[in-house]
Amino acid sequence: MGRRDIIIKDTHRGLLYRDGVLVKVLNAGRYVVPRSINLGPFRSPQVEILLIDVRERDLTIKGQEILTADKVAVRVSIVVQFRVTDPRAALHEVENYEDRLYSDVQLAARRSLASMSLEEILTNRNRLSEDILQDVQEVASRYGVNILRADVKDLVFPGNLQEIMNRVLAAERMSQVQLVEARTKAQVQQIEAQATAEAHRLEIEAQVEATRQAAQTEAEVQRIKTEADIRALQEREQAAEAYTRHPALLRLQELETLRELAKTANARIYISLDRTEMNGDRD
Repeated sequence: MGRRDIIIKDTHRGLLYRDGVLVKVLNAGRYVVPRSINLGPFRSPQVEILLIDVRERDLTIKGQEILTADKVAVRVSIVVQFRVTDPRAALHEVENYEDRLYSDVQLAARRSLASMSLEEILTNRNRLSEDILQDVQEVASRYGVNILRADVKDLVFPGNLQEIMNRVLAAERMSQVQLVEARTKAQVQQIEAQATAEAHRLEIEAQVEATRQAAQTEAEVQRIKTEADIRALQEREQAAEAYTRHPALLRLQELETLRELAKTANARIYISLDRTEMNGDRD
């Protein structure tokens, strides 16, 4: 009985069939497969190995014309990156896993893009990838395929829609600039108002402090004046006591006053003589 060698590269996996029945999935390596020989009732089993590519690959969904949520017809091309993770399911669950993946991604992309406005498609292409992964990932895993990512490759707009979109985007950018300017102006006005209020508060505090300082100074002056008046009264009281104890001191004070008055030419002195004293002198 003849044999033949089968080499499976690391980029592939092999499905080993014996008389049409899947026996096992072969990893990379060298395998010796017997040749089938038909000898009547002693026929050897027919052995077959089918290879499945397990490398990461791209699948392009070309030229899908889709009506967006805002009723604009756009032609979209989508690139899907995938790899086969279950070779048995890829061959057994569907007739052709690449055709099935193409159909599933196409329908998922249509559902996603039809729910998006044209602006969202232009500004948020990541949403398409997220929607396709969420929509198809579980379904594709049933036939052994894992979707890595899905991206918009090309967008084609009808007629002069590109010019219209450019104008719309320019208007939106202008409105955003105006909004930023308005917010900045409002913030400046708020800061100026706060600064004015703070200056007014500081001015009032300064006036209150000045009034307090003035009142404190006035009180201090009044205290000093009161103390001076008290001392003057005390001195007068002491002088009066001294004059009472020593009448000669009072006489000396009077003579000193008369002497000072005598220095002034216009000064006049009025002397009142008590009649009782005069009569006493006569006796």
